[in-house]
Amino acid sequence: MSEQIRPAKLGRVATFAGRSLEVLRDMVLDGTLAPGERLNEVHLSQALGISRGPLREAIQRLASEGLVEAVTHRGAYVRSFSSNELTDFYELRIALETHAVRLAARHTPQERIDELSQLLDDTESSMGADTNAAYPADQDFHARVVRLAAKPPLLDALTEVGRKIQLARARSAHQPRRARTALDEHRAIVAALSSRDDEQAARLIEAHLVSSLNNALAVLRTDEPADGVKPA
Repeated sequence: MSEQIRPAKLGRVATFAGRSLEVLRDMVLDGTLAPGERLNEVHLSQALGISRGPLREAIQRLASEGLVEAVTHRGAYVRSFSSNELTDFYELRIALETHAVRLAARHTPQERIDELSQLLDDTESSMGADTNAAYPADQDFHARVVRLAAKPPLLDALTEVGRKIQLARARSAHQPRRARTALDEHRAIVAALSSRDDEQAARLIEAHLVSSLNNALAVLRTDEPADGVKPA
């Protein structure tokens, strides 16, 4: 984005004036502020309609979440992650989600599992017949599965690591074939939940996340220097 806020984003940003942390986080995660980009406080404060004080507090909060990095005498930059870091994030996510799905298979009422099936039906409908359709970003199957486990600390931990994965994958364009495959994999997970097969559900969600990781790594590694050192 360089040093300017893209005009298409201004209307959305103005709508959320006063919610600097949420808006700034969204701008980082949706690519409005790209990995490696410096956060220009003057331009951001004007675009968000807030003073520099609240903006700096929001930037500090994002730094504590690992989404922004403060560089002495240079300012704050959106974090860039290596392929090794992305792999680490996915390993943590797999550990958390396999535990969550086991709990969900053992304890979730069937009507809640049926709601997951409806979510997937709605997802398929929204994708329609377009073979180039991406998986709808607002229909977060994984968050719904974790909520079935009824363990707020699990959801908090997954939200934190999920944001880092989203930022690390910011350079990965969606792949339509993967979106359709992901939907099929989600349906298989729901089937395992319905049959109360906690180990099968865990195996399926692990395989699903490994596929997602491999897809992201294929893109991320093509952009990394041969020696694995990040560019300055």
